[in-house]
Amino acid sequence: MDENRDVAEDHETSSSPPMERNPSPPPGSTDEDDVDAIGDTVYSKHWLFSTLTHLIQIVAKHSEDSADDLQITDEEEEDLCKVWDMAMDKDVAGFLLEFKAPDILLGVIAKSRCPRLTEICVGILGNMACFPDTCLTLSQNEALGEVLLLLFADSDPPTLLETSRLMLTCVSQEDVSSLWLQRIRRHASVRSNLLFIMCSSTNIHLLEKVGELVDKLFDLDEELMKTWVVPHPASEESEESNSNLDLVTCLLEATKTLRSESPNGLETYLHVVHLLTTVEEGMLAFASPEGTGKALWNFLSDLVCEDLSHTEELMVQLQEKKSVLFLAFAVLQTLYGCQDQWGSSDDTSLSLVATILRVIEFHYKAEDESTEKDEVQDEHAQNLAEITAEFLADICSNISQETVSVLLKKGFLTEKNCLSAASSLLPHFQNSFQHLQSVLSEVDPRLADVMRKRFPA
Repeated sequence: MDENRDVAEDHETSSSPPMERNPSPPPGSTDEDDVDAIGDTVYSKHWLFSTLTHLIQIVAKHSEDSADDLQITDEEEEDLCKVWDMAMDKDVAGFLLEFKAPDILLGVIAKSRCPRLTEICVGILGNMACFPDTCLTLSQNEALGEVLLLLFADSDPPTLLETSRLMLTCVSQEDVSSLWLQRIRRHASVRSNLLFIMCSSTNIHLLEKVGELVDKLFDLDEELMKTWVVPHPASEESEESNSNLDLVTCLLEATKTLRSESPNGLETYLHVVHLLTTVEEGMLAFASPEGTGKALWNFLSDLVCEDLSHTEELMVQLQEKKSVLFLAFAVLQTLYGCQDQWGSSDDTSLSLVATILRVIEFHYKAEDESTEKDEVQDEHAQNLAEITAEFLADICSNISQETVSVLLKKGFLTEKNCLSAASSLLPHFQNSFQHLQSVLSEVDPRLADVMRKRFPA
């Protein structure tokens, strides 16, 4: 077995098999071994006991005999991977607890200096943590908790992936989430290590899992999110070189990496960014002229404009990427208010305005078709329409004659999408509607007259 194979492909499947399918029983298990079976499974207590005992022996022997990194044989790796798979069974997870497996695995992690072995041990713990009872016992093990948080400083991507998966499993369980949040608050290194992964890793699966973990942490603990927004200068005693990393910058780097590779990962990171817009500390970071807010604005503007640039594919793109587009437009609308702090009073690109108009026009077209077919529009599509209408209202509240003139000349603003835009502004955004109509009266009196007839005062 190749020790260096890509964990992203192997262990997203092999370490977390579907719950309805158990892995094949270890060698030696037969129907006659009922007394030796673990719970209602066909797994052998003796085989599992022997495998873990052998693991203890090889680590102990290596610690005594060599200062070099431990290497395990293909057969040993295969047996341990079977334990990894078996741990997805509730009875096996319970038996592993009785056998003090968490303490054994903790000792191996601390002593082995073998990346593949560390990955497997953390993976076994991750599968055990899928069950509330075993997760509670694991979470109450203080020594284990400390070591697992320190593993975020590891340089091995597969180990980082399994550590992130284990941590996400734990913080997602209500009975133990507060315990893990307390530990994470005490360990400033967790922030710096996760941010370093975001800004430097190209491992898509690792970035996805780290994003899910950070998203969950921020969703559970707003105060933690606020403290992570502010860079933490390293103390003179500390050797932590990543403590001054900027959260928004790291989120943006991860988002760029995931843009074309993982729609789900992109959505996760945009949700984290959206969470930041809900707190003052986040908005201050976005608005800072020295910060990354302007770069994030440029990236998201390019994202929505590129995804929605082809009219013939608009319906498909809006349907497939509606969640991502909603989050992107929601963040863009919030960042729009930061223009003054960035020193650019109106840096809204014409293509972005054209994209918003295109989305709104399509929404009203789809709404009419749904009405004719007596169908209810998709909730996510409705949310997307609402956020683009709110964004358009902000833009139209101070849109200039020059901008409107260029939009008309380039064909971005037409009679059809102008009427759709006007419909989206009424009745909730009356002032924006009136300003747009006033500007049109100067730039294109005919179109302004059409608007007045369609929407009389």
